[in-house]
Amino acid sequence: MPPRSPLEIHAFPDAAPFAARLARALAAGPTRRVAVSRFPDGERLVRVAAPCRRRAVLVRSLHAPDEKLLEVLLAADALRRSGAREVTLVAPYFPYLRQDRVFERGEPISARVVGDVLGRAFTRVVTVDAHLHRIPRLSDVVPGRAISLPAAPALARWLARGRARPLLVAPDAEAEPWVRALGAETGLPWLVGRKLRLGDRRVRVELPAVPPGAHALLVDDVASTGATLAAAARALRARGAHRVDAVVVHALFAPGALGRIRAAGVRSVVSTDTVPHRTNAIRVAGLVADALRARGAVR
Repeated sequence: MPPRSPLEIHAFPDAAPFAARLARALAAGPTRRVAVSRFPDGERLVRVAAPCRRRAVLVRSLHAPDEKLLEVLLAADALRRSGAREVTLVAPYFPYLRQDRVFERGEPISARVVGDVLGRAFTRVVTVDAHLHRIPRLSDVVPGRAISLPAAPALARWLARGRARPLLVAPDAEAEPWVRALGAETGLPWLVGRKLRLGDRRVRVELPAVPPGAHALLVDDVASTGATLAAAARALRARGAHRVDAVVVHALFAPGALGRIRAAGVRSVVSTDTVPHRTNAIRVAGLVADALRARGAVR
């Protein structure tokens, strides 16, 4: 039996399943629960299990982030006051990266605001496939030690379990890094579509030629409204694809999104477990555990 890790895993209730998988991967023992209560005026009180070991990991995915961010910051302070000298945040989904520059006068750069606050509160920040497009590295907006882990190896292992050899399709240029990485991992052919935005939730996707009767697998990092995946599926059908499936890293899925995607002809939708959802079929806690070991968080 491997020796128990010196790390101590703390998790909010909504992150307990992911934290348990991470703890098993690290041989870190049972996770410790972070409790949240409210005062009558709505303010939050966060409590961690104390005392803490020297190295603590706090686990919480930060989708629907506006309430979670404050609670995570309070937990970081509580862990340090309870004995932790190093506190690592494992946030499988990292929020507020869309607004990575000022698009119109009067706007903030939200990525830098949120990144700065979290980077100063934690010894290191670990996430999976951060939505980086105009920012080269997560560490450019998160001070200190920050890393965005690619999900491609986990997606490739999931693909290898099946018999299909699909054509990988990125619905737009923003998804190209993910389809390119998955193509490199699997040796599967891939192509990239071109998205034309017609409104907040209306898009059209144009595609190059698709082999007749192809089995296409749409690949994207984030699915929110489902409009892009639905438009890409319709374009693939129009190009003669026989079957269309989809895999996404972060299953944000606003209400109605999954139905919209399936109505467009997508037979199955699969996601990783960075955001809890019924489509979760690909686990990434092992990737996070490997990264923590490689970067000295476990020693």
